[in-house]
Amino acid sequence: MLSALAVENAKPRAKQYLLTDGNGLHLMVTPQGSKLWRLRYRFGGKQNIVSLGSFPAVSLADARGKRDEAQRLIAQGINPSDQKRQDRLVAEVAGRNTFGAIAEEHLQKLEEGGAAEATLSKNRWLLLDLASPLSKRPVAEITPAEILVLLQKYEKAGCARLRGGYAGSSAKYSAWQSQRFVHRPTRHMHLGMHLRLRSLRTARLSRMNASSALL
Repeated sequence: MLSALAVENAKPRAKQYLLTDGNGLHLMVTPQGSKLWRLRYRFGGKQNIVSLGSFPAVSLADARGKRDEAQRLIAQGINPSDQKRQDRLVAEVAGRNTFGAIAEEHLQKLEEGGAAEATLSKNRWLLLDLASPLSKRPVAEITPAEILVLLQKYEKAGCARLRGGYAGSSAKYSAWQSQRFVHRPTRHMHLGMHLRLRSLRTARLSRMNASSALL
């Protein structure tokens, strides 16, 4: 079995070579100095090799953990190479379904549909400026609580557009229609925004009534 020190001290040679750890796991050291973890295994009666990442990004302990996970998959009748491809596709889809990506898509549809510049400006403000902290978040993972935090932040700053009630109507964009939300976002988003807007209006009316009583 390999040691962490042996992996660290492995030097490049004229030709690539392997350092084996056991149960099919080995480290391939290239002439250029790269250290690549690979796992050799049998599935369906055939020899297979799957890459597990490179050192030092993937440590010896990490590589062993990936080897053990691959062996669990094999025991369940799942080819680790197929699972890796599937996981990569899922990650790519998730990357395309971030709030920011869908917001840009929605804005493009509005522009192609001939929306007025005022409408485009308001939507850009809501989806790109107000919601910028959510831009890299997968839409399926965004919670109502996160949206309320944003609303509270801008509420405290006295944001005129938010007080004007624009947020609730503009939040109903096309992510739900394209079926990329796990939970329907318009209900959560609209509810959260409605509650914040209502509280703003209530507070404003209370201040107006208090001022009138003093006159």
